[in-house]
Amino acid sequence: MSLTHSRFRFRFLLSSSLLSLLSSLLAVFSLAVPASVVFAQEITLGASVQLTGPVANTGRYYRDAYQLAIEKINAAGGVKIGGQSRKLALKLYDNQSDVNLSVRQYTQLVSQDKVNLLLGPFASNFALADSAVSEKYKVPMVQGGGASDQIFARNFKYIFGTLAPASNYFGSTVDMLKQLKPAPKSVALLYADDAFDVSVAEGTRPMLKQSGLNVVMDERYSTNATDFNSLLSQIKSLNVDVVLVAGHETEILNFVRQAKSLAVAPKLYSFTVGVPSEDFRKALGKDADYAYGMTAWLPNAALKDRWFGDAEQFATQYQAKFGYAPDYHAASGVADVEALVKAMEDAGSTDPQKVRDALAKIKFDSLYGPIAFNAQGQIELPQVVIQVQGDSLAEIYGAKGFIKQPKYPMPAWNAR
Repeated sequence: MSLTHSRFRFRFLLSSSLLSLLSSLLAVFSLAVPASVVFAQEITLGASVQLTGPVANTGRYYRDAYQLAIEKINAAGGVKIGGQSRKLALKLYDNQSDVNLSVRQYTQLVSQDKVNLLLGPFASNFALADSAVSEKYKVPMVQGGGASDQIFARNFKYIFGTLAPASNYFGSTVDMLKQLKPAPKSVALLYADDAFDVSVAEGTRPMLKQSGLNVVMDERYSTNATDFNSLLSQIKSLNVDVVLVAGHETEILNFVRQAKSLAVAPKLYSFTVGVPSEDFRKALGKDADYAYGMTAWLPNAALKDRWFGDAEQFATQYQAKFGYAPDYHAASGVADVEALVKAMEDAGSTDPQKVRDALAKIKFDSLYGPIAFNAQGQIELPQVVIQVQGDSLAEIYGAKGFIKQPKYPMPAWNAR
């Protein structure tokens, strides 16, 4: 056999082997992906969240929720628009817990990256600033990180939120206070000076007045404050029964630790954030016991969902993937993605104006709860009062009254 003929035979055999290998790979791929799903051009959702900086611990909920929701939706065939299936993609920036950087990043997302639609950041002051970008460029933003009433009081048309109004965060708590025995008489209202916490305080004041409780302290403190000794000393000297604190998780951790060190133990204290979070309870250990909080979401199997099945299944998958339990931040983040998908499918388009109009009249069930936006773009979800009771988180009080008896009054620190 000639050398030329041998080389030709080798190349032929090699080509045949490659073709056989490719055929095998295609066969495996065809089993993994349904034959009916042929994805058209990707739809890119853009967001900027806090992955570093003071509030990165909460910001990660949104990154992880967005990614998991997109993976789940893509695995189920993507977004169905005009008879075509389209994959979702995520363009995500770290705003480093800097509002000004976040605004610049959202501007880049719409003007340079040309994303189709927007997901939101965490925290009301970020959503307040970043929504001005979505309004300017007329690109819808659905966000589950900002609850301040200020966000939705500007008659903006392109911002939609999946958190209940901040002004009513303590609504269920105040209702519960009127039912407690012995009845509390005095209240201290403390709040940080950012958009969310100011809205909480503005909504809580009239509710406390109507309840007949005596507000003996109404104090604003600086965001990211670390020293609460002066406020705690006032609480102790005034013998305050109930302390309501609107703040961020690191502030609440500092507050509880310093309350213990100063032996300040009112009958009850309640916080807008922290209590639903597994990390918060781990950070405080037994010192978290008796603390009250509120949440619009818990992983209940009764909350059915098109992509995850139900909220309980979602929580299991989230825990398995990321190594920590989801709270309402994560659930609202998933609902944000689902709302955009549902709106695109309802509109039969990714056109921002058509998606915006579909969002305005959207109505569907999600693992987070029923999604329907009011005229201002905000959602109404009742808050359930929760309390740390030993190693568990207990649902205490909801729309129909007591769910479980609270541990009340809170004992002194040296009596635990």
